[in-house]
Amino acid sequence: MRTGHGSPGGAAGPPASGAGLPPPAERGATVIPDRVVARIATQAARTAQSRRAAVPPDRGGPTAPSATAAVRTGSVRLHLALDLPYPTDIPRVCERIQRDVADRVAQLTGLRVGEVTLTVRRLVTAAPTGRGRVR
Repeated sequence: MRTGHGSPGGAAGPPASGAGLPPPAERGATVIPDRVVARIATQAARTAQSRRAAVPPDRGGPTAPSATAAVRTGSVRLHLALDLPYPTDIPRVCERIQRDVADRVAQLTGLRVGEVTLTVRRLVTAAPTGRGRVR
């Protein structure tokens, strides 16, 4: 007699390994589309940009980062484009942002991040507090 959803004898939990299941390679795979990984990378870049470059996370504004991703057989290549404040130590900040984004994407997707390229779109100076000339 079966009780419960497909579990013999009322036993709870998943079936024992090898209990009539096909080999792992034949069961299928979890596929994460490029655009989903790119959105994760964009959010990670926004957070890293705010933390590493002291740029406030402005959704949709001129400083919002963008990302593209190319997922191939368990690994991903990322390309980020973002603005940085001026003045800043560009190589150091970029390296830290790349590392932060790679770590976060790997953590959330389970993919190996093979490469993160970063393009600095522009350097942004702080907006002046007042308008016109000061006399």
